Amino acid sequence: MAPTGPYLMGIDFGTESCRVALFDVAGRPIHLAATPYPTSHPRSGWAEQNPQQWWEALQASSHKALAGSGVSPAEIAGISYDATTMTVVAMDAKGDELRPAIMWMDVRATEQAARAETSSSIARRYNGDGTAPATAEWYPFKAAWLREHEPETYARAFRLVDAPDWVTYKLTGTWTLNINSAALRMYYNRDAGGWPVDFYETIGCPDVFDKLPSDVVDLGRPVGELSTVAAQLLGLTPGIPVAQGSADAWAGQIGLGVVKPGKMALITGSSHVFSGQTDKPIHGKGFFGAYTDGVVPGQYTVEGGQVSTGSVMKWFKDNFARDVTEAAERLGLSVYDVLNEKSRHIPPGCNGLIVNEYFQGNRTPYTDSKARGMIWGLSLMHGPEHVYKAIQEGICYGTAHNLRAMEDAGMQVSEVVACGGMTKSRQLMQMHADVMNKPITLTEVGDAVALGSAMLAATGAGIYASLEEAADNMVHDLVTIEPNQRMHEQYAFYLEEYIQGYPRLQGLIHELVDHEAAQG
Repeated sequence: MAPTGPYLMGIDFGTESCRVALFDVAGRPIHLAATPYPTSHPRSGWAEQNPQQWWEALQASSHKALAGSGVSPAEIAGISYDATTMTVVAMDAKGDELRPAIMWMDVRATEQAARAETSSSIARRYNGDGTAPATAEWYPFKAAWLREHEPETYARAFRLVDAPDWVTYKLTGTWTLNINSAALRMYYNRDAGGWPVDFYETIGCPDVFDKLPSDVVDLGRPVGELSTVAAQLLGLTPGIPVAQGSADAWAGQIGLGVVKPGKMALITGSSHVFSGQTDKPIHGKGFFGAYTDGVVPGQYTVEGGQVSTGSVMKWFKDNFARDVTEAAERLGLSVYDVLNEKSRHIPPGCNGLIVNEYFQGNRTPYTDSKARGMIWGLSLMHGPEHVYKAIQEGICYGTAHNLRAMEDAGMQVSEVVACGGMTKSRQLMQMHADVMNKPITLTEVGDAVALGSAMLAATGAGIYASLEEAADNMVHDLVTIEPNQRMHEQYAFYLEEYIQGYPRLQGLIHELVDHEAAQG
């Protein structure tokens, strides 16, 4: 039997599935259920999903979560949600989807994004020094693509919204635009007067504002009540308060309790995502932001990230450690634990071996899609375990490089709070702490994204007055890993070598990438 309520429902629309999680008001997880849905790739660089399948997956996950938890619908005090951002949904005036959603990873709008390069002065007005990227993944360029290539669909679209705002409508029948998507991915800036209308005109969608909800709502604010239709389909009670949701990564930041200046969220996995809060709008090279009110009203959000981190470790495992993998599987062990043990004796710097982890490009500090990985310092004394540990060190160097860019611009970080797959390895988390020279805190609930949405629900339902209060009551520290100062000093030389390495070879790497592209 579940503990005594009330309970909060956090809905997470990820790339692969819809997850519904139930928490109590202290942030303790009660039950989680997931239902997958497919992604289609009609052409190279395209990625689409069917929003109707999202809706069906939510219904299935909601019923499974309720059945698995024993929680009564009447005990649910609030609902909120997150979804992938830069996932564009076109809907008609009846609220029906007009075409498949254009997913966040879809890069068909490359030509439209390139137009922004001629409009850097316009972007600069709304993004400090103009360092915010013009990437084909972002909303404005996808809107411009749709206007040019599917004009009939664009004309019929009453609303052209990001996925989190689709969820708002499906749950409540109300149209809002969440500040998280608007500020971080749509160039909206309250400090600069709102929308950069001339910028949207330049890239080719001057009339898109007619298709956007006019109400830009802060995260966790009430947006309505669960409609009768939605309640019937989800197995819930009509009238439950629904709070404004966010993009998935920033729900993770909230779920880690990073809702005020001083902390940095580190979400690990195949890639690394960093985000944090400042009390003033800082700008500089090597990171994105600061974004006004993007997560917490009255604060500014900055972000950065590494495209390839855990994916590079997996690349090594799959291609160069098959014997270790087979042996580990026979013994029922984690192959990464075995590799960590085999490389434990190697000193910092791997006897002069450095790996740069830009295998799939660089998100920050260079925002260079043509960046590629580098390995240097190899000698005949190095074995596979050296390469493996050098990959781990390279990931940590990249994290420290990103943090340095933010701190150089004035951000103050006293603590990093981490979640995701790499937190399972205390050895790797210690390495991150040593290289950055920052303590790393792990929290009790590893699923920070789902918890973040539940925290938004608690705020919208009035259980807590603010996200800061929700964090104080729902996020609980598990352990803090302190940096080893002696190890940090040993890593310092290799970190500087790592930072200097890529700029020296960037031109040659671009030539290689361009040559390979020309070969077809």
